[in-house]
Amino acid sequence: MSQRSPSAHTTAWQSAFSVASATHVGMRRRNNQDHHGVFLAGDESAWKKFGHLLIVADGMGAHAAGELASQLSVELIPHHYRKLVRGLHADALHQALTETNAEIFRRGQANPEFRSMGTTTCALAIVPEGALIAHVGDSRVYRLRGAQLEQLTFDHSLVWEMRASGELSEEAIRNSTIPKNVITRSLGPNANVMVDIEGPFPLRLGDKFLLCSDGLSGQLSDEEIGVLLQVLDRDTAVQAMVDIANLRGGPDNITVVVGEVTSDAIVDTKTPSGTSAARTSSHYPLPFGIAAAVAILLSIVLLALQQFPIALLALAAAAVAFASGWYKYQSTSTPSERPANGFGKSPYRRIACKPDRAFTENLAQVVSELEAWFDENHWSTASQELSTAREQAKRAQKESRYADSIRSFVQVIMIMMREARVHQSESPDDSETIDY
Repeated sequence: MSQRSPSAHTTAWQSAFSVASATHVGMRRRNNQDHHGVFLAGDESAWKKFGHLLIVADGMGAHAAGELASQLSVELIPHHYRKLVRGLHADALHQALTETNAEIFRRGQANPEFRSMGTTTCALAIVPEGALIAHVGDSRVYRLRGAQLEQLTFDHSLVWEMRASGELSEEAIRNSTIPKNVITRSLGPNANVMVDIEGPFPLRLGDKFLLCSDGLSGQLSDEEIGVLLQVLDRDTAVQAMVDIANLRGGPDNITVVVGEVTSDAIVDTKTPSGTSAARTSSHYPLPFGIAAAVAILLSIVLLALQQFPIALLALAAAAVAFASGWYKYQSTSTPSERPANGFGKSPYRRIACKPDRAFTENLAQVVSELEAWFDENHWSTASQELSTAREQAKRAQKESRYADSIRSFVQVIMIMMREARVHQSESPDDSETIDY
């Protein structure tokens, strides 16, 4: 029996949102307590009902407790969410995290070894009304739009809470010894939890959303994350971030998920640029302008007839008409990126991301350290692929083509890490190891 080929519309829809992901244990942990999930709707009907769902969870707890908590979060949230979708996606997502928290808490109470286990969780739903986020803890969701990176989640951490309350300034936080990884909320340790909902954020073609555990955000700056997302394709960016985080020490598990809007099929084209309260008029409202002009002309005639009191009233009417028209113009010509019934106060940070010399020099230093490590282990760095990429990186850096230089340096790093893994698998006892 022959099968019908997918229609052009179906193909376009299936390619509308693309995802890349990676997770790694890091350099200092024996097990990976991070979990992540990518749950893409199988067809357009399912997307309209449930949307696409991305989740990152970072577990906490002794022994296998944290690993179990994050696993439960990634398994239970999609289950509850799909069961609960009846009206608003935001309500279903909120309730899904609430019910997942109750189940993790129940499992923890039932077993002394798992008591007080918990997990951070950030969940991103790409639905017809836009991007929705449910969030507990310090795992993050970012959006890159053009050259601007926005952090769409608030870190439920001691440092962020103190800053939000006004107890600490940004400078004091940078210079303080307060640990950055003390979180104030998570799923599981308590019977009840406060879940933050952000959005919906209207979608635009080219938008990239990044979900990550603090194993990434603790090792790469926001500017670096934004630049790598900007200049690299999804798969390369994800692997490069994991490699760089590990090369900087990899003190924690690292998980990265990147989703990109790759066609207009899921973008709301009813309003320009996908904005929720977009510009509906680019001209001053004509009726108000006519009314103001008539009133002014009338006042001039009345002044000529020396009807001063009535002339003043006409001038006042002209001013009222003009002011009303101006207010109408401003209210309809200024776009908003958030619907009137949106949730949360996001974005919490905006970062302009521009490839620059400082980042290329940083990557060049990483390459130098890798080369020294290869020399110590008597591994060759003379492959044609590696030599070509290294030369392209240095030439682009010299010519101030920083985006090209970053791409080439990243290529060098990824080639060397790939070769290092091969060398270590062949002779694990004879080489210094990075456990990677």
